[in-house]
Amino acid sequence: MKLLHILPVIVSLLCMPLKGHGEEVADSLPELEISLITCSPGEEIYELCGHTALRVKLPPLDMAVNYGTFDFNAPNFVYRFVKGETDYMVSAYPFKYFIEEYTRSGRSITEQPLNLSPEEAKRLLEMLQYNTLPENRTYRYNYVKDNCSTRPLAIIEKAIGDTVSLSASGEYSKLSSFRDIMRYYHANYPWYQFGIDLALGSGIDYAVSDREKAFAPLILSDMMRHATVNGQPIVKDTQVILAAREDGGPLPATPWYLTPMAAGCLVLAITIMVAARDIRRKKVTRWVDATLFSLYGLCGLLLTFLVFISVHEATSPNWLLVWLNPFCLIVPACIYIKKCDTLVKLYGFINFAALILLIVMWGFLGQSGNPAFIPFIAADIILTVRYLYITLCVEKTISV
Repeated sequence: MKLLHILPVIVSLLCMPLKGHGEEVADSLPELEISLITCSPGEEIYELCGHTALRVKLPPLDMAVNYGTFDFNAPNFVYRFVKGETDYMVSAYPFKYFIEEYTRSGRSITEQPLNLSPEEAKRLLEMLQYNTLPENRTYRYNYVKDNCSTRPLAIIEKAIGDTVSLSASGEYSKLSSFRDIMRYYHANYPWYQFGIDLALGSGIDYAVSDREKAFAPLILSDMMRHATVNGQPIVKDTQVILAAREDGGPLPATPWYLTPMAAGCLVLAITIMVAARDIRRKKVTRWVDATLFSLYGLCGLLLTFLVFISVHEATSPNWLLVWLNPFCLIVPACIYIKKCDTLVKLYGFINFAALILLIVMWGFLGQSGNPAFIPFIAADIILTVRYLYITLCVEKTISV
């Protein structure tokens, strides 16, 4: 990180002669070339969509300008990340260090030299110099609206003074929402996607434009192949300057028996067996309710935080809050207390009605759910119905 603090000064020194000299200065930099750089996905969850950077070549200098650097050691990083107050930095450093990093990780690098006039290249270089100054380099990161991919595109358009015409093709044209794109790139990481589907609400489920799809680096790179400005190609060509290794991409697909769906089906199977056994012996196995509803309640606390406190725009509305909410903790807190029996029953009635209403209305709420939610919700309903049946019907019959 010390290196990243020092190297923006190099870019500043590089760009200082450009200020205040007019077009003749641009003409004196015939070797200046700026490229869009795209890196293939890696195995870490924050690498699954790939990465975008810019490359500035002005011999003898060859620099990477990276909008995707962050500091895990920053104060309260995890809390700020969850709350949606993550700050990223734009950093400039020698491109050889950039390429060495991806050589070690086995990921590919694709370069697309921009088709810019000398004036546009000069203007873009000055903007990058301004962005990398210590007082300007930090920005508030947004996973789908303002990230390492959208920033380079925005600054390119600002430099040329026009909009790049983008059009998704092939398999990318079939991805209609932010969530669809995430699921496409997270296919081998079902638990990660399960967490995203849990935490993010309907704000990532609307139909996105091709331009909005550019938040994903690989989609941006693919669209830039045929992108134009006033009918002229925006990139000169597309070339792979570093080939990927077989072990350099995402991890292999998660075995089916370790997926959220498998876990949900296991929970549902256990719930059915427990419910059948309890009804047969006319007695509630309370520790099962306490365990499952404790888990649901903790998830509910997280969702409540994300919906009402976090500034992530995609976390609200989240209709899963009807299922997972802090009220789930009533069960583990009260199920062993005889005096609280009425409260647990009241919660059971409200919970059952809410879940049935959620299931009936889900198709109209505009939120896409993870298939693994189904067995977990079914387990919730079964335990609730079993508890109400035994405590209201069976116990009443026995007392009579």
